[in-house]
Amino acid sequence: CNQRLIFVLTSSVDLSTSSLELSIQTRIFKIIVIGDSNVGKTCLTFRFTGGSFPDQTEATIGVDFREKAVEIEGETIKVQVWDTAGQERFRKSMVEHYYRNVHAVVFVYDVTKMTSFRNLQTWIEECNGHRVSASVPRVLVGNKCDLVDQIQVPSNMALKFADAHNMLLFETSAKDPRESQNVDSIFMSLACHLKAQKSLLYRDVEREDGRVRLTQETETKSNCPC
Repeated sequence: CNQRLIFVLTSSVDLSTSSLELSIQTRIFKIIVIGDSNVGKTCLTFRFTGGSFPDQTEATIGVDFREKAVEIEGETIKVQVWDTAGQERFRKSMVEHYYRNVHAVVFVYDVTKMTSFRNLQTWIEECNGHRVSASVPRVLVGNKCDLVDQIQVPSNMALKFADAHNMLLFETSAKDPRESQNVDSIFMSLACHLKAQKSLLYRDVEREDGRVRLTQETETKSNCPC
């Protein structure tokens, strides 16, 4: 009876250790997407996580998120892309949860609607108002650039705004499959940046007397494909 009891306890330790090691190796980066209604936030998240443009979309109510596992320098990372309603009446009750523990922010405007570009300042103020640290990386995305004849926001104007707010600028189209690589670049550049920010690497997990010891290591060089 005693031998059997010891066996059960040992197995339990092995299983929990294995589960802990698995959870340690898979990091999750939470990226939120912000902007006016109908600028294409949901379509951008679909294009990145699923590789396609949705046949039809409805206004996002509250908060939704999709995730994609990516590999960077041999490490598998889960990128969670959080999408929120652009209309105040749909997002009011969820906004606190949306900004909690965020790792990166994507501000989106519609290049064919000047009002969506002008409203970016309001979105930035909301973001700052929820105490999102200045160290959290942010990028600016001009969507719907396939509608060349309808463009209202010149690239040089957007670039000036991005520079003033210390953001990278991406101009792309979630709808045009030829732009899919550019959509991937938006989120992959953030994932690479976030990975480089983290000094703790959990690749070296050592077992000692049934316990898990985490080895701290600082990266000095990055070969990120992004």
